[in-house]
Amino acid sequence: MIFGQEEMEAYIETLFPPDSDLQRTLNGIRSKGMPEISVPTAYGRLLTLLVSMSGASRVLEIGALGGYSGICLARGMTPDGRLTSLELLQDYADTAQEHLTAAGFGAQVEYFIGDASDSLAKLKQDGRRFDFFFIDADKKNYLRYLEAALELAEPGAVIVADNTLLRGRVADPARIGTTLDAMREVNRQLAENPRLMGTLLPAYDGLAVMRVRS
Repeated sequence: MIFGQEEMEAYIETLFPPDSDLQRTLNGIRSKGMPEISVPTAYGRLLTLLVSMSGASRVLEIGALGGYSGICLARGMTPDGRLTSLELLQDYADTAQEHLTAAGFGAQVEYFIGDASDSLAKLKQDGRRFDFFFIDADKKNYLRYLEAALELAEPGAVIVADNTLLRGRVADPARIGTTLDAMREVNRQLAENPRLMGTLLPAYDGLAVMRVRS
């Protein structure tokens, strides 16, 4: 019997014990009727690993939702690290703050509320710089977020973006649309932009992992 991707993903989940902080977060998201679209558990662990391996202390998250990815990012930061999280909705940011606080990271996170493009412009104006980025917000603006990350990045910074395969639609030339065009360009930038080196992981809904060249 040959197992496919979904079976392999399910197998991976059986290898790890339950995580009370992350389960609390998922339960909180569900109880408040928020979209249940947090980063997959395996990619959450990968975020923690990548942040830790990079030695990042200034992490920027574009799209907080209920705080699941925020916890994963914060777990990998240096002890004095700080997470800056951009979220469109105040209610979502409040929920994320609640879950980050319960996980022990409440004092290490700050939220910018409103349109992410406006928040990114403010961060640039303030001269802020970051050494790790996680993009998981409205897909049609991914290219804009990638461009902003490059402007805010320290040399050697890591940029990670979720959902870069759009359930396989990016590979179908018959599919057209603004969001698809934006995501295809992000994937092209990953492969061709001389400032970036990276790869695209095909599991779940795709994860782009890039590093800004020094």
